[in-house]
Amino acid sequence: MAAVKSQPTRIVIVGGGYVGMYTALGLQKKLRSGEASVTVIDPQPHMTYQPFLPEAAAGSIEPRHVVAPLRKVLKRCHVVTGRVTKIEHARKIVTAELSDGHVEEIEYDVLVSALGAISRTLPIPGLAEVGIGMKTIGEAIYVRNHVLSRLDQAASTNNADLRKKLLSFVVIGGGFAGIETLAELEDMTRYALRYYEGVKPEEMNWVLVEAMGRIMPEVSAKLGAWTVEALEKRGIKIYLDTRVKSLEGGHVTLDDGTEFDSDTIIWTAGMKANPVLRNTDLPLDERGRVRCTAAMQVQGLDGVWAAGDCSAVPDLSRTEEDPTATCVPNAQHAIRQSKLLSKNIVASMRGQKPKDYFHKYLGSVAGLGLYKGVADVFGLRFKGLPAWFMHRSYHVAFMPTVNRKLRVLMDWTQALFYGREVVALGQINDPKSDFDRAVQS
Repeated sequence: MAAVKSQPTRIVIVGGGYVGMYTALGLQKKLRSGEASVTVIDPQPHMTYQPFLPEAAAGSIEPRHVVAPLRKVLKRCHVVTGRVTKIEHARKIVTAELSDGHVEEIEYDVLVSALGAISRTLPIPGLAEVGIGMKTIGEAIYVRNHVLSRLDQAASTNNADLRKKLLSFVVIGGGFAGIETLAELEDMTRYALRYYEGVKPEEMNWVLVEAMGRIMPEVSAKLGAWTVEALEKRGIKIYLDTRVKSLEGGHVTLDDGTEFDSDTIIWTAGMKANPVLRNTDLPLDERGRVRCTAAMQVQGLDGVWAAGDCSAVPDLSRTEEDPTATCVPNAQHAIRQSKLLSKNIVASMRGQKPKDYFHKYLGSVAGLGLYKGVADVFGLRFKGLPAWFMHRSYHVAFMPTVNRKLRVLMDWTQALFYGREVVALGQINDPKSDFDRAVQS
C-alpha cells in the first residue's frame, strides 16, 4: 500500500511591510519544493521602503520606485490583498477582509505576525481635521502636491494674511521621520521658489515642534544639537520641550503661548503597534506589541513568530544594562530580524534550533536635503556632504531588489543634472472633477 504524502506546511505571514516581504523572500529561497506554501496578507499590493518617503515627497525619487510590488518580488508565494481583522491561534485561523469586500478565513500551520505599526496620534483639537501623516506612499505624494500647491496659491493672492498662512509649514515630531521630512521639503520649496515670481524665501515659515528636549534621540546629543543649529541657519524655527495644544482650523497654539496660522500640518510624532493585535489571542506587552523570545518566537505558542515594529523582541545588545530592553521599532532592526526569521522558521520546521537575534547598534544616518546630512556611525560623527552620501549609500543598499536599487540610482543621477521635479499634480486627489464638470456643462 502506497504511503500517503503529507501536505505542505501552511505558512501565513500577516503584513507585507519590511518584515513580511523580507521574510517571505527568504522563505521562497530556502524552502524545498513542496515543503511549504507561503501566503502573505496585506491591504496594499506592495512594500513601501519608508526611509525614502521624505525624498519621494521632495521630488528626488519617483514615488513608484520607493515601493516593491509583492506579486512581482514574491513569485513563489501567494499574495492576498486584504486587511486582517482577527487572529485566532486556538483555531489556527486568520480572518481577513479582502479587497472585493468579502471576508475569508485562512488556515495556517505556521504564523508570522508582521503587522508593523501605525501613526500614534494624540487627542489634540483639530488634529484629525488638518493633520497629514507621513507613513505611506500615498501620504508622501499628497504632502508633495499639497506643499507645492500652497506656493501656487500664495503667488496668486493679494491677501496678506492668507499668504502668510499658505507659506507656513509645520512638522510635529522630531524623530528621524520628522526631521528628514522637514529638511527635504524645506529644501524643495527653497529650490522651487526660483520659479515663483513675487514669493521670497524669507516669507516661508517652516516650523518643527518636538515635545522632548532634543531631536533624533537615536543619534548622539551633540549631533542632535548640531542638526538643530544647521536647520535654524536655514531659517527653520525649532520648538523643543514644547507641546501642541490646538490645531483647530489650522490655527496652531503651542503650550509656550506661541500662536500662528498654517495650512500645512504634518504629523510624525511617534508610532504604536497595529491595533489589530488587540483582536488576537497572542500575548501582548503593555505597549500592545507581541511578546517574543530572542529567537522571535511568540512566547508560549508553538509555530507563531513575530518581528519588526509589532513585536517586543529582547535586545540582547542591551539586556546586561537593562534586562527588559527590547529592540526599538526602526527599519534597521526590521530588515535584519526578517532575514534571520526566515532562517529560524526553516530550521524549526526541520527540527533544528532557531538562533537568537543579536544586532549591536552600529549608528544612524539622516538626510537633511540635497548634499546635506548627519551620521553617527561606529562612534564617529559626520556632517554635511559625507553624511549625506553615507545616508544614501546605506539606504540604497537595503532597498529590495536590484530593479529598485537601479531605479533609485537613476532618479538621483537625473536630479543631479536636471534638479528636483517641482510640479504639483493635485488633480490626482480628485481625478474626476474635470470630467464631472464637462458632463454638467
